[in-house]
Amino acid sequence: MDGIISFGPFMIAIGRALAVVAIWAFLTSATLIASRTGSNAGRAGWIAVGVGIVAARLGYVLGNLPAFLLEPWTVLAVWQGGFSSWAGVAAAALALLVQMGRRPATALMLVALGGVSLTYAAVSAAMEPNHSQLPKGLRLTSLTGKTISLDTMRGQGFVLNLWATWCPPCRREMPMVIDVADTSSVPVLLVNQGEGARRVKAYLSLNGMREDAVLLDEVQQVAGATGARAYPTTIFINAQGEIARVHAGEISRAALTSGIRELERK
Repeated sequence: MDGIISFGPFMIAIGRALAVVAIWAFLTSATLIASRTGSNAGRAGWIAVGVGIVAARLGYVLGNLPAFLLEPWTVLAVWQGGFSSWAGVAAAALALLVQMGRRPATALMLVALGGVSLTYAAVSAAMEPNHSQLPKGLRLTSLTGKTISLDTMRGQGFVLNLWATWCPPCRREMPMVIDVADTSSVPVLLVNQGEGARRVKAYLSLNGMREDAVLLDEVQQVAGATGARAYPTTIFINAQGEIARVHAGEISRAALTSGIRELERK
């Protein structure tokens, strides 16, 4: 899911916040069922959640295996996101059946799991943003001083990766984003936000990165036009000029290539 929620200086992706609420609701239900039935529902609920999280991650990894084979260690980079919700729910249900067997409390737990899962899916779908148009008139500057209008990109899908040199997750993901950009059929533009050419050139030189991979947006017009409130933010624009997807925070190779594949299909 796109977007973030702000709590003062702290930010969390909406999808992750909803997942935390859903897990809390299920575990609360498990505690109530355990107290009313005298069963092991509470303990079984915690184990089911653990199994479900692992299975959800594994399901996502298997669904994006080529990307993870290039960087196997990123399987553990769960802070980047990447979970298959329904694989997790199915595994959690199986874990409940194995632990609790056929008894009334098991049925109640499965009903609770199903209810929470369907509510999560419904709320997630309701909160999906409409595909708004990328505003016209946005202009960026290359490190050689050439002005580039994003209006010329219309008619094809492209990706905007908003970053800054002071941003640790931006620095972590940048080599991977450049690597994907080099082989992608969809243009991937790394757009620095709010910094001058001298600072950006110094950073790229220090880290052995090409200057032609980066564009400048010193007045942060792209962030303002798209509502990006944190860096890095990766924005997927379809051929109709619509914002098809926004990934707030550090992005994985799997999520980036998955978004690019969606643009290729449209």
